[in-house]
Amino acid sequence: MSAEPTSATAGPSTTAENPWPVRTVARKVGEWINRLGAVWVEGQVTQISARQGTNTAFLTLRDPSADVSMSVTCPMGLLRTIEPPLREGASVVVHAKPTFFMNRGSLSLRANEIRAVGIGELLARIERLRRLLAAEGLFAPERKRKIPFLPKGIGLITGRASAAERDVLVNAQARWPHVAFKVINTAVQGSLAVPQILQALSKLDRDPDVDVIVIARGGGSVEDLLPFSDEALCRAVSAAGTPVVSAIGHEPDTPLLDHVADLRCSTPTDASKRIVPDVREETQRVRQMRDRGRRALHGWVDTQVRLLNQMRSRPVLADPLGPIQRRSDDVEIHRERGRRAMLTLLAKDQAEIASARARLTALGPAATLERGYAVVQYTDAEGNLQVLRSVSEVADGAKLRVRVVDGALGAVVSGTPEEER
Repeated sequence: MSAEPTSATAGPSTTAENPWPVRTVARKVGEWINRLGAVWVEGQVTQISARQGTNTAFLTLRDPSADVSMSVTCPMGLLRTIEPPLREGASVVVHAKPTFFMNRGSLSLRANEIRAVGIGELLARIERLRRLLAAEGLFAPERKRKIPFLPKGIGLITGRASAAERDVLVNAQARWPHVAFKVINTAVQGSLAVPQILQALSKLDRDPDVDVIVIARGGGSVEDLLPFSDEALCRAVSAAGTPVVSAIGHEPDTPLLDHVADLRCSTPTDASKRIVPDVREETQRVRQMRDRGRRALHGWVDTQVRLLNQMRSRPVLADPLGPIQRRSDDVEIHRERGRRAMLTLLAKDQAEIASARARLTALGPAATLERGYAVVQYTDAEGNLQVLRSVSEVADGAKLRVRVVDGALGAVVSGTPEEER
């Protein structure tokens, strides 16, 4: 094998008899590529390979104007910092250094910075504003105001003679024919859209007859819907005193106004269904509630009647005077028993009193006097009458008082016991 040439100018000296080895060609190609240094490359991302647990992500960058593509590698951390997240089909500008891999003979770009361009740049700006407003609490569910069930007046901000205006008005009036709208037509795209929408919002917010404000627009590109992600408009909607409904674009379209508004509707037609009730549905609901109320009232009355019948069938209510009469009879019986017991006791006590009286009468002085006895009294030395119990208590000639049953008489003592003996 011949020796490797060392000079880059040795290319023309190669011949069929003196060729370069593959490694030499690969090394020289790598040296030529390294001289290019880091470059800015614009292209479209057609493939993204970012596996969990790896440190390197692999992209395929394609030139949209030619059938040319290159592979790009970058750290996973760089891919995570891109907002909004990088998707296939996005246009980007990559700052990368070309690298030639000798073993595989392939060329790749090692990126250290990736920037979105075109639509991607707009989305990145909107994403940064979204994070700012979310951090300030403008998207918080607790600050959302409830839409009135049946607003007396609805303010509508939309483009002149637009399909969005027609959808909201026609569908809302079909649901509730007497709904009242105050429509203000403004630009809905371009540089004049935001100032005009802000002026209309301020006017409707001051109107006391407007209970809810609808901002409606049909679908469009990201650039067309850009006014509805304007920071001034989002802050004005958040500060409004009247509930605001956002009905911008179609279901996939989500401008920042959708997050700030009190109610987000997927389309203008959806907004008309959610701001006013359906008169037919409400009539049917009233009819159903009335029927339910009637059935409930009949059921309650039947239950109360059944309870009353059960109560009336009980003995205490079937014959309410019976217990009172029985208690009255019991009272009369006990009263009669008490009277008889009292009379018996009185008769017994009267008999005992009569017996005691008879005994007292028999033992008393009067009874003794009636049997012929007499009580003899004399006057003592002090002049008091005393009962004479012995002949020795008086002297001859003493005056006596003799009491008999029917009175008293006087007597004089004559003689003594000794003399009689």
